[in-house]
Amino acid sequence: MNRIYLDHAATSPVHPAVIDEMMTVMQGTFGNPSSIHSFGREARSIVDHSRSIAAASIHADHNEIIFTSGGTEADNMAIIGAAMKNRERGNHIITTEIEHHAVLHTCQNLEKQGFEVTYLPVDETGRISVDAVKAVLREDTILVTIMFGNNEVGTIQPISEIGHLLKDHQALFHTDAVQAYGLQELHVGELGVDLLSVSGHKINGPKGVGFLYCRKDVDILPLAHGGEQERKRRAGTENVPGIAGLAKAIEIASSSMEEKRTRYAGFKEILKGNLDESGISYEENGSLEHGLPHVLNLSFAGTDVESMLVNFDMSGIAVSSGSACTAGSIEPSHVLVAMFGGDSEKIRNSIRFSFGFGNTEEDIVRAADEAVKIIHRLTT
Repeated sequence: MNRIYLDHAATSPVHPAVIDEMMTVMQGTFGNPSSIHSFGREARSIVDHSRSIAAASIHADHNEIIFTSGGTEADNMAIIGAAMKNRERGNHIITTEIEHHAVLHTCQNLEKQGFEVTYLPVDETGRISVDAVKAVLREDTILVTIMFGNNEVGTIQPISEIGHLLKDHQALFHTDAVQAYGLQELHVGELGVDLLSVSGHKINGPKGVGFLYCRKDVDILPLAHGGEQERKRRAGTENVPGIAGLAKAIEIASSSMEEKRTRYAGFKEILKGNLDESGISYEENGSLEHGLPHVLNLSFAGTDVESMLVNFDMSGIAVSSGSACTAGSIEPSHVLVAMFGGDSEKIRNSIRFSFGFGNTEEDIVRAADEAVKIIHRLTT
């Protein structure tokens, strides 16, 4: 049985060209980028070139890129680093109820250290309003951290509008763009963000590498101490093969962005169209107007998410109920709870399909056919 992977929002397969790039670096360039001899200079050249590629992808300066171990470290570095550095200016932070746990748990930890955090609610499409941010903004607010696109339902937040709101305020603005990067055009100047998180393994790059954009005149407190790597902002010898692989993945993602957006939008229509033709009832969770192209979250009344996941897996279809980072948790999705309330059936019967590299129309048709069989089996 050929398996079909429709969980690209959790992680994505590494592109063959990325593997080739990493293999070339691992086999030929082992020097420490901080060494001054030729071996070190070769490694430094790879890191510098990769940094320029990452910076260009979001219209930033190369010195504004800090390589990290991934999105979680980038989020932690941005939020903790900004909060601790600016503590004398205030202790209030604004975020939303539907952030990834890399943001939510970090904010909750800061609350234990005396910071006050406002968690903004969302509407039934998973979106916040700029007015809601404005209403809770205070003189002592030092950080606003709001994700670009949600990893479970795909809803995109009004980031540029919030950036404009904060233009003359002391608060720094961070966005977790892990799920949107590679599929949405991101221009940090136009968005008005000071800090932006990216992860490699969401864009067919390797796991264990990502970056944080940190605007050049923004100072954050480092989390790690040791060497002076990353302009003294992140100690530790750089993961040179990983960084090279990330750069290759960025190049591929940037050159194919529009084609992917169109293709994934088509996948959504194929899947929903097949369900419609088969008489399957469903509701789409998330914003139809402001949504990521590769995430489709559907609610099937009368079903149970655990039974659906098992049935899909037995059919060779890999889908998810939400964030892979909370897999195994007995708690319902905090995103769906925020959108629909704790008593809603949708928090127990929703499935996320997420598309990516390697998927074909034939895959989507087969996944839809299997979905029809499974929903019929569980509801009749």
